[in-house]
Amino acid sequence: MDRIAMLTEILAANPTDGFARYGLAMEYSNAGQTDQALREFKALLEHNPDYTPAYFMAAQTLEKAGHIDDAKKMLVDGISSARRTGNAHAQSEMTAMLESL
Repeated sequence: MDRIAMLTEILAANPTDGFARYGLAMEYSNAGQTDQALREFKALLEHNPDYTPAYFMAAQTLEKAGHIDDAKKMLVDGISSARRTGNAHAQSEMTAMLESL
């Protein structure tokens, strides 16, 4: 069974599993399936607004797709999440990406 199928199966049983949802979004992103990846990142962040790495990876996916303004908004939201959760490393990475866009 491929990873996308496996993660989809896990999510069918537990739709709010943040780790599986993040993994599925990353699999789609790595496969170049941008729309599906962004759909999964959105679902993840709706249920887990402080899943900080998702903001950074979603912003990278948006940037690759040429959606720079959306990527910037995602980074601003991600920086807020990083502050709330005390994740200084993620905050630093997202701030650097935001400044480079």
